Amino acid sequence: MQILPLALTFMAKLSDSQTLRAAVPAALAASSVMLCNCTDEWGTDIMHLFPLKFAKRFAKDENGGILVEFSIVMPFMLLLLALTVEASRLMWSYQSLIAGVRDAGRYMARVTPSTICSNGGSVAGLSAKLRDIVEKDIGGSDLFPSSVTVNTVTPSYSCVSGSYRVSPAAVANVSANVTIHLPLGGVMALFGDGLSSVTTDVADKSRIFGQ
Repeated sequence: MQILPLALTFMAKLSDSQTLRAAVPAALAASSVMLCNCTDEWGTDIMHLFPLKFAKRFAKDENGGILVEFSIVMPFMLLLLALTVEASRLMWSYQSLIAGVRDAGRYMARVTPSTICSNGGSVAGLSAKLRDIVEKDIGGSDLFPSSVTVNTVTPSYSCVSGSYRVSPAAVANVSANVTIHLPLGGVMALFGDGLSSVTTDVADKSRIFGQ
């Protein structure tokens, strides 16, 4: 703390001299009241660079406040954007996969003999064709972007006994395993564990009617 201003103020309170009382404000103004009389290692009075008035003005200044607010809100905005984009991609990819597996199941139900349960047989040879049905459209173009990978398409059948025209009834089963990569999943790492991909299975069943 500066000694001179405090001493002059104390003396003015103790003294009845009008001259001394009048000299106190001038002495305080001339001394440039500071927060402290601090010096650095080179002996420079640091606080003379930051007077009290400047510090008060700096504390009240609101310029640039919007940048601070934006820096707080921006991570949440990025998270909301990533969740919206990736949720939309997941929904579209999953619905396209369901449609592809359903078409593959219908194809298998038509090309597989209806007597496969009684006569026996295998459907493993249909794997490549069923995979093409899941991954490609009728024109042979890829249905999914590069971020969606169909890992396996597995055909199988089951025999269900009951009061059917042909008993046991043959039921075609098609199961597809797919991995959906999330390009914006790394943004979620700002709030916890990131999510780079999702792997899931989609299956469909259809009654085998034969050719």
